[in-house]
Amino acid sequence: MAKVLVLYYSTYGHIETMAGAIAEGARKAGAEVDVKRVPETVPLEIARKSHFKLDQAAPAASVGDLEHYDAIIIGTGTRFGRMSSQMAAFLDQAGGLWARGALNGKIGAAFTSTATQHGGQEMTLFSIIANLLHFGMMVVGLPYSHQGQMSMAEIVGGSPYGASTIAGGDGARQPSAIDLDGARHQGELVAKAAMKIFG
Repeated sequence: MAKVLVLYYSTYGHIETMAGAIAEGARKAGAEVDVKRVPETVPLEIARKSHFKLDQAAPAASVGDLEHYDAIIIGTGTRFGRMSSQMAAFLDQAGGLWARGALNGKIGAAFTSTATQHGGQEMTLFSIIANLLHFGMMVVGLPYSHQGQMSMAEIVGGSPYGASTIAGGDGARQPSAIDLDGARHQGELVAKAAMKIFG
């Protein structure tokens, strides 16, 4: 059975919700799935004052965890068109894994959230994907088999590069049914790819 890690950073809970949907899709495909988050780097007092969602159920990951999975799906909110500093700081510690080629040939994927429709979702996905490729991983996106991403009837996330959602400037918008369907679909595709390669 393929082992999949959904690794995320979520400030206000939107990415946490998407991570749950990604994991649901991967489990539906028959994979063994763990959901973990990267450690918070913002001082606790500032995080509390800024109303960060600090009661997330997922355990904190360590860099050493990564090599024990066949597939890693990484999600984080956008920070000015790139991944959050928390996720970047975590991945920056993976030089030892890179040097050993510990992630070569594994499956990788990305998902994200922005405040606005044009807030840098695709750039953020590419910033994650660039890391995955440097680690030697094979990338699975979100193909148009998830047709919801083409909807013109409502604001939706999603692109060929990965699942996404739009939080709104005040964070009030939660992932829509279409956004969550896209996340489940991507999780399922990653798990199926991992199972074909790793059994």
